[in-house]
Amino acid sequence: MPTLPARFIEPMLLQQMARLPEGTRWLYELKLDGYRAIAFKSGGRVHLRSRNDKDFTARYPAIASALSTLPDDTVIDGEVVALDPTGKPSFNLLQNFGQRDVTPKASLVYYVFDVLTIAGRDVMNEPLSMRLDLLAAKIMPGLRDPIRESPTLEASLPDLIQAVKAQGLEGLVAKRRDSRYEPGQRSGAWAKMRVNQAQEFVIGGYTVGGRTFDALVFGYYNGARLIYVARTRNGFTPSSREALFRKFKGLEIAQCPFANLPEARSGRWGEGLTAEKMKDCVWLRPLLVGRFEFLEWTPDNHLRHAKFVAMHGE
Repeated sequence: MPTLPARFIEPMLLQQMARLPEGTRWLYELKLDGYRAIAFKSGGRVHLRSRNDKDFTARYPAIASALSTLPDDTVIDGEVVALDPTGKPSFNLLQNFGQRDVTPKASLVYYVFDVLTIAGRDVMNEPLSMRLDLLAAKIMPGLRDPIRESPTLEASLPDLIQAVKAQGLEGLVAKRRDSRYEPGQRSGAWAKMRVNQAQEFVIGGYTVGGRTFDALVFGYYNGARLIYVARTRNGFTPSSREALFRKFKGLEIAQCPFANLPEARSGRWGEGLTAEKMKDCVWLRPLLVGRFEFLEWTPDNHLRHAKFVAMHGE
């Protein structure tokens, strides 16, 4: 049988669903909050490419080095993920990986969840269950950390949803066990469901209103710079507002702590914080961290429909 030279193969895509399918035809994995990446080895040289065929090899040299024992003319599919000190995926840490102030807080892992060719043999038309067996038997034993196999989850869908929600993870993936690998296609044989869209952010101020405050103003650190992303008045009860307002005492400062404020315009959904709107803000030393849920990130790096959940550690 002629061998197939290893090359970049456009990754198979997942269809977004409000509810994943159930039954024995399906297997489940965690939805990893990272960068999709195709890895292959050709002529003894490892290549790591983004889903859009951009070079990741130089960007993540430790991963590329760990893939050096991949069999020649082999192609695998996976995701580059940054893990925070608790072991949870953090897209914010991944975005800023390599910066001096961020790198020590994150460990980088390449989670592998499929194999497309093995030593020149095309296995994309084999059922997923067989490809996973080949991955476990032929590929993963020869690889070392930070290369890991993305595990399938052995539990019912309702139990998995409950566990993902409780752990504050992003979501779940369902894949049909008999599915072949369809490069660049979103056929529905692979599906994803977002369970949580939540993240911890730094509180840098609030807008004035009522007996306590109207809305929290918050963001995240990019290196040493605090970046504003949103403000929200959602998720509070009268008692939680009062308890949080008490934490603000003694933290008030005169200067805005956000490096990207003021913004030139409010933006399509009004999340932008202009100089005029900043007149209603009281600034705080950026010491308090809260957990917030939100619908999505906007193209201009704001959050839509953000809601306060709890203070860090509570």
